[in-house]
Amino acid sequence: MITCSKDAYYLAVLSRFSVKVDGVKCFTFDEMAVATRDFDISAQVGQGGYGKVYRGNLADGTTVAIKRAHEDSLQGSKEFCTEIELLSRLHHRNLVSLVGYCDEEDEQMLVYEFMPNGTLRDHLSAKTERPLSFGQRVHIALGAAKGLLYLHTEANPPIFHRDVKASNILLDSKFVAKVADFGLSRLAPVPDIEGTLPAHISTVVKGTPGYLDPEYFLTHKLTERSDVYSLGVVFLELLTGMKPIQHGKNIVREVNIAYQSGDVSGIIDSRMSSYPPECVKRFLSLAIRCCRDDTEERPYMADIVRELETIRSMLPEGEDVLSSTSGSGLLAKSMSSSSTTTTGALYVSSHISGSGQADSGIPSGMVAPR
Repeated sequence: MITCSKDAYYLAVLSRFSVKVDGVKCFTFDEMAVATRDFDISAQVGQGGYGKVYRGNLADGTTVAIKRAHEDSLQGSKEFCTEIELLSRLHHRNLVSLVGYCDEEDEQMLVYEFMPNGTLRDHLSAKTERPLSFGQRVHIALGAAKGLLYLHTEANPPIFHRDVKASNILLDSKFVAKVADFGLSRLAPVPDIEGTLPAHISTVVKGTPGYLDPEYFLTHKLTERSDVYSLGVVFLELLTGMKPIQHGKNIVREVNIAYQSGDVSGIIDSRMSSYPPECVKRFLSLAIRCCRDDTEERPYMADIVRELETIRSMLPEGEDVLSSTSGSGLLAKSMSSSSTTTTGALYVSSHISGSGQADSGIPSGMVAPR
C-alpha cells in the first residue's frame, strides 16, 4: 500500500496502479534528498518549464534521473497521475522506464532510469563537441518512431503522446532513443457502444510551439497523425540542426522552400561530416510528408518505421551501426526542456551530389560538406 500521497482520492488511484504494476516504487522526500545530496546544484542535470532534473543515486546503488516540479508549476494531481499511470504500464525498448515517484506535501517528483547521453536536443546543439553522424541520426529517428508506433498500435488502449519533441527523446549509453515525458499524453478514442471508432479526440490544445500539428491547433482534433507531424519536425531537426522556430523562422516552412527550389544542400547540417545523398533525400522526403498541413497526406507511424528501416538498410557498411562511444561521458546535461541555444551550423553548396569527392577519403556514395 502506498502511504505517501497528499490527496486521498489520488492515493486510492495510485494504490490501484501499484497493485497492478510491478516495479513502480513510491519514494519519500527524504529518500530523494539523500539521493541528490539535498538537491545540490552539482547534481542538477537539466531544467525546463516543469522543474529541475537531478542525477541521483538510490540506496541500492541505482543511478536515476529525478524530475522535481517547481512549487509554482505543479502539474496538478490529474496530470501527475496520468504520467505515472501511463509510464507504469508501458514497456518498450524505445520508451523511458519509470522507476518510481514521490508525492508528498508540495512535492511532486518522477524517478526515471538515467540516460547518460541526455536528450536529442543536447546533441543537436551548436555547442556539442561530438556531433551525431548521419547513421546515428537515422537510428535515433527509427527508435523514436518505434516507440511512438508502440503507443499508437500496441498499447492498450492506444495513446497519443501530444508533446513529441527533441528534448523529449532521451539517449541511453548506446544512443538508443527513448521517448519520454508523458504528462500531456491522451488515451486514443475507443469504440462506442455500436463498435464505431471515433477518428479523433476533441481536446484543449496543448504541446510545444513549433512542434504542434497545425490542424490540431485550429480544430482541437487530436489524432495519431498529430504525433506524426511533431515527429516530422524532429526529423527536420536531425537533418538540419536547426530549431523548430529560430530567429523568427519556422523550420517546416524554411525546409519546404528549399525543397521546392531543388536546392536542399544549404539546409543540411554540415556537422554530419559525410552522408549518403540518396539516404538523405529519402529521409528529407519522409520528414516533409510527415509535416503536411493535411493530416490525410501524412504517413502512419508504421509507414514511417518501414521507410526508416529501408533507409537504414541503404547506409554504407560501417554507417549502419551506432557508435557506442560517440558523445559518451555527456552526463545528461538536460533531461528536460533545455535552455541551451542551438544555432544549427549550415553550409551552402549547389547540389547534393558527390562530385569532386573521389579523392577526398570519403567512402563511395558519401558526400562531405564543403
